[in-house]
Amino acid sequence: MTRHLIDITDFSAEEVHTVLRLSQQPVLPNVLAGLGVALIFEKPSNRTRHSMEMAVFQLGGHPVYTRGEEVGIDVRESAEDVALVMAGYHGVLAARVYQHDKVQRMAKVSPVPVVNMLSDHAHPLQALADALTMQQVHGPLAGTRIAWIGDYNNVARSLGEISVMVGANIVYGCPEGFHPPAAELARLNSLGAGTAAHDVRPEAAAEGAIAVHTDSWVSMGQEAEKQARIESFRAFTVTDTLMACAASGAGFYHCLPAYRGLEVAAEVIDGPASHVIAQAHNRMHTARGALAFLMGVR
Repeated sequence: MTRHLIDITDFSAEEVHTVLRLSQQPVLPNVLAGLGVALIFEKPSNRTRHSMEMAVFQLGGHPVYTRGEEVGIDVRESAEDVALVMAGYHGVLAARVYQHDKVQRMAKVSPVPVVNMLSDHAHPLQALADALTMQQVHGPLAGTRIAWIGDYNNVARSLGEISVMVGANIVYGCPEGFHPPAAELARLNSLGAGTAAHDVRPEAAAEGAIAVHTDSWVSMGQEAEKQARIESFRAFTVTDTLMACAASGAGFYHCLPAYRGLEVAAEVIDGPASHVIAQAHNRMHTARGALAFLMGVR
């Protein structure tokens, strides 16, 4: 059966642990030898492109970078036709898209694995890197508390999924109107041994957390809302004062790019508690582990 990675929940909790274990192995079988991997980017990226291209190379494959306008998913060709045609050339298809349903529809028809490199709904590759980095810094995550400060976006959703699946307790510190609704919290709480909760007070959300995560307040495609969003999130900057509410030795995490003085103070992201560079580097290692897993390595 062809496996895909569209959401973290495409893996079981046990499989997440397997991928994280594989991600820590610097050398894995060359399961992509002689195969191409299509990397389709509707949205540009620094970390995603370089981490995926190198992960494919390290597994013996040939990455083929393709700009979104070259393919025109659902403009020139349907997502289904793109997947079916490219599957004849490549061993894996990966896409970084605006609409989540595009990667879902590609996976539905593709005979080869499809990887979501980011959509408006989810960022599973980032979640794997987040979990691996936290494990490396803080040890096993089961029973720990993780804080997310800011907007409940695609990165926050995937982080919540993997946190609950590995047994951690995540608390979202989000302003009104930008927090996970009750039904979404119930879904997250059903995914594993961990828990998910929300508190409109960022300091309360961070209290006792081993890790404090945030993301840009304005994502690609939200530029028209920039000023309004900045006003909504102004009290949700991760500062030294907020970090002091977290557990002793707590780490700071950000998927990057970061905007100092908005979602995070410079003294935090550039300070000793910050693990954002290791987190970014782990994007390559977890991409390699995920690709190997999808190709059958256990």
